[in-house]
This record gives sequence, C-alpha cells and structure tokens, in this order.
Amino acid sequence: MAEAKKKRGEEASTSGGGGGGIGGRGESVVTDCGRQKSTCGYCKSGARTSISHGLWPQSLTVDDYQALIDRGWRRSGCYLYKPDMEKTCCPSYTIRLKTSEFVPSKEQVRVSKRMQRFLDGTLDVKKTNNGESCNIATESPVVDGGGKDETDQFMHFFSEQINNSVQVCVKSGEFPSDIQLPKASIKRVVPAKRNLQADNSEELIFSCNIAFQISATLRRFKKDFHTESSELSPTTIAEILASHSKQTAEACGLSVRACYGHINFYSFTKQSDLIDPRRSVISKPAPTTNISNERPLKRSCGARESQRHKFEIRLKQSSFDYEEYSLYKKYQLTVHNDVPDDVTESSYKRFLVDTPLTYIPPNDNNAAVPPCGFGSFHQQYLVDGKLIAVGVVDILPKCLSSKYLFWDPDFAFLSLGKFSALQEIKWVNESQLRCPSLQYYYLGYYIHSCSKMRYKAAYRPSELLCPFRYQWVPYDISKPFLDRKKYVILSDYATSQKGESLLLNVLDNHMEDQENEATNDVLVNEDEIAEFDSDFSDDESDESDSETNGADVSNVLIGVRANVHRRFKDLRHAFDQSQRKFVESQIQRYVRAVGTELSEKMVYSLA
Repeated sequence: MAEAKKKRGEEASTSGGGGGGIGGRGESVVTDCGRQKSTCGYCKSGARTSISHGLWPQSLTVDDYQALIDRGWRRSGCYLYKPDMEKTCCPSYTIRLKTSEFVPSKEQVRVSKRMQRFLDGTLDVKKTNNGESCNIATESPVVDGGGKDETDQFMHFFSEQINNSVQVCVKSGEFPSDIQLPKASIKRVVPAKRNLQADNSEELIFSCNIAFQISATLRRFKKDFHTESSELSPTTIAEILASHSKQTAEACGLSVRACYGHINFYSFTKQSDLIDPRRSVISKPAPTTNISNERPLKRSCGARESQRHKFEIRLKQSSFDYEEYSLYKKYQLTVHNDVPDDVTESSYKRFLVDTPLTYIPPNDNNAAVPPCGFGSFHQQYLVDGKLIAVGVVDILPKCLSSKYLFWDPDFAFLSLGKFSALQEIKWVNESQLRCPSLQYYYLGYYIHSCSKMRYKAAYRPSELLCPFRYQWVPYDISKPFLDRKKYVILSDYATSQKGESLLLNVLDNHMEDQENEATNDVLVNEDEIAEFDSDFSDDESDESDSETNGADVSNVLIGVRANVHRRFKDLRHAFDQSQRKFVESQIQRYVRAVGTELSEKMVYSLA
C-alpha cells in the first residue's frame, strides 16, 4: 500500500507540471512531425524546395510559444513550423522591433496623416461610375497659402501609383520577382523645360525616370546571375508603366505618356479649372452641396469633434465571425486572385481562427497580464461601423506577434497594411503601462531573398534572429551580409570587430532604406499564407544520423498517458534495444529543433 501511494505521488509530481509557464498557465503538449518539404510560396520554384520542421500541439502555453518564436518558430493555425535555414530555398529570419525605440519613416508618417485626412473628410476619394469607391485618392490641397506642400502631396501620390504598377508587373511576370526593384520618385519640371515634347494644348508638369533605374537594375541582375531573361529597355518599361497610370491620371485631369524612357504628366490648358499650371498643383474643386444634415461623428479612438467619420479599433479573442470571413474572402479573391472554391469557411478557420494557445484572462491583481489577457486575437478596424480590416495577432508575454492582415480592397488608398502595423506598435507601447514585459513587435519572417518581404525592415530599428545561436542582431549589421548570401550566421558578424566597425558605415549608407519599403501594401505577414498554402509532406529519407545524434534526451518530458508525464531516463527500460534506439533518435531530433530547455518543459507526445 505504501509503495502504491509513493508511485501515485511520483506520477502526480510529473503530471500537469510540464509546460506550466508563469503563474500556473497550463501545459504544452506537442507531437513531433519531423522534417517537411513543400513547394515554396516565395521563389515559386515549383519543386519541394521549402524545408522545415513541424509540430502539432494539442495545447500550447503563451510562455512556451514565446520561447519557440525566439528560436525561429511560427504558427499557421494550429500547426507550428520552423524553416531549416541551411537547406531551405528561402531562409526566413524572425524579425522584431523594440517599440519604445521605433522611429517612423516619412512614408509611415504620411500614412498616419492620410488616415487622419480621410477621417476629417479632407481626403478626396474619387468615385467610379456606379458610385462605389475605387482605389484612387487625391489630396485636397488648401488654396490659401498653397504651393510646395500640395505639390509634394501630388508627387508622392503618383509615385505610389507607379510603384503599385511595378508590383502589378511583377505579379504578371513582366518584371522578375526575385530582385528588389527601385522605387519611383516623381519630379517637378521647371517652367523652362515644360514645352519639351508637349502639344500646344498641353503643358508638361511632372516627370519620372524610374524606367532607367529599373532597366539598369535588370541589367545588373542578368550580369551577376547569368540569367537568360530578356532585357527591357527604358523606353519599353516607361510605356508599360505609363499605360498602367493612364486611368488614374485622367481621373485627376492629367494625361500621361512615355517619352524616351521618361514617364511624363501633362495638364490640359482647357482644364485650367482643375490644374493651375503656374503652381503645378491640383487646385481645390468647388465645394459640393452638403446633402446631409448629419452631424460629425465622434471618433471612438480619441478623435476630434470635427471628424466626419467614426473610427474604431476592437480587439476580440480569436473566434469565427461571418463578417470577418466575408471580408477575408473578398480580400483573397481581389488582392490574391484566389479561386472562390479554395476560400472556404473551413480553410479560413484552420488558417486564421484555430489556435493552440491557451488563453490567459486578465487579472486585476496581476500586473504581468495586459487588460485583454494573453492568447490569439483578431483586431478589427471599423469606419462608420463598417469592417474595413482585420489583423490576426498573438499577444504573448514579451510581444505582440503579427500573424496576418486582410482588408477591404475598396479602402486600399489608406495603405491599411502600414496603418495597422503602426497601430499594433502603438498598442504595445500603451500596454507596457500595465504589463512591463510587453516590449516588442514581431513582424513574422523577414526573407531577404524575396523583395516583397523586405518592407518589414522599414520598421526601424529592427533586429533579426541569428539562426544558429538565437541571438538578436541589428538589421543594419545583417543587411550587407544578406546581400551576398542567403543563409548567414548573423551572430558571427555581430560579435566580431568587423561587424562592430560596419555599424556606423551601414547607418550612413543605408538610411534611405527606410523610405524604400514596399508600396504594394498587401499584408504585414505574407509569409504565413505562403506556408499555409503549401503542400506539406513527410520526408525523413534525407535526414542523416549525424543531424540527430548528440542531444541529451534524459530529461525530455514524455507523455505516458493523459495527465501523466515521465522523464525519458525513467522510461528507457520500457523499450527493447531496437525500439530504444529508434525512439531516442526521434527525441534527439525533437530536442535539436526546440532546444533542451523547452524539451524539458513541454510534453512530448509519443502518439
């Protein structure tokens, strides 16, 4: 009887205490999926060149998931994966930002101001023939005291339009997708040169030479990598981009044409009521009659009383919401050109609703938990009660981890991808008052070899996770080495004398990078959808014994049966020699993937 009581006491001491986390937050129970190979959503190679390690958690504490993402793991629904950085085709580096040190770029400031102008009613949104909003917005300049500010607004707007056209060409295959192309910059044409290439009825106002820069970039790429891609001349590139900008320009009372590699914008003298050639800015149209007596709506997020639109941000626990799903489907069909049959409720739930994270509710007596608690959430953005965007995030002990964003294509002119990132950064800063451990904003994976992912580095000063030592290395130190090689042990350069001396040079030479963030504004974490849509399959045949040998598995916590856990050293006797060798090799592989500390906290399910 005494022995039985002793045995039950030992089992009790090893049950429920594996992944307890801070303050008794439950336990993590995981099944190891091993190595997985899939097609890649970034380089589009077509072959199963994307290689990762996978886990299926039955449950997962926020503390253990925080430790996992600090070792390069991410989740897609309830599935956890970690890229095999040395072997995968597109190495994915975890990227984060310490929000208290965040310095917004000029473009990020413009995004905030544009949203404010929209809420104030001073951002003029053009209408389509059927009266619905389209993705064209022009800044309504102030007539009195006008001049430079209005001109800058116009040039910035059309620079963004051309950049969007470049991204369209990349998606359609007209431009290659595996290099980072330069960004457009519209310039004002001085009066002395305005008669060049202009008809008598037109006047040249603005011009852009982006076609020459793109052509030069393509030539260098072809030379460096010995590709067989056809060479596009500046003239051809300018004609392609001008054709994309024609409709937008005409909506603003301008004409656009390619001219010897330049993209030129002309005003019509017969439309001088819209364009003032002497100032080269859009003049403010006559005020429209106010057909509504509706009083200005007060913004629920500290808005001014003069605002015309009510703006709200709501944070809710992850759960299925049909309105959210409808917006997600519209986004996927319009922005990503998905097939309607593929955007189902079940696929949406698996990807963005299901979560293995154990929710930790707020506790008035516990300052270590934010008011919303810890877990998986959907952050809703509403204008006048209409849902325009949803950010899927995980709130963990040290960070807000951004997983995915989908938004209403009718509101693309608001750059909701950038705007939501700025709001999430702001949320972290505000939450530190209640939960001091919350200091970071995680943007998912940074993939230097994929130009569409480089925009994440524009949230400065960011850090990348070294894939070998799991130390955080400033992006400014990492970038020059990633320019040369896809896979880099970043901590080697961070701790070397060479790396330290590079920092000042990098800061001087690459400050313009914060202005070169992606303008396609598709999403914050596009890596998540690429992983989710891939066709995963087990592939252990390539895994050599040398990759799994060496890890100490004695203290790995093993799930024996429900709520009963034992250390592996106490279970060795339960296997014969051949079984023990196989099981040990599997557990060693698991330890190498999650690390010794986590393997002794999380419960490894033999199932």
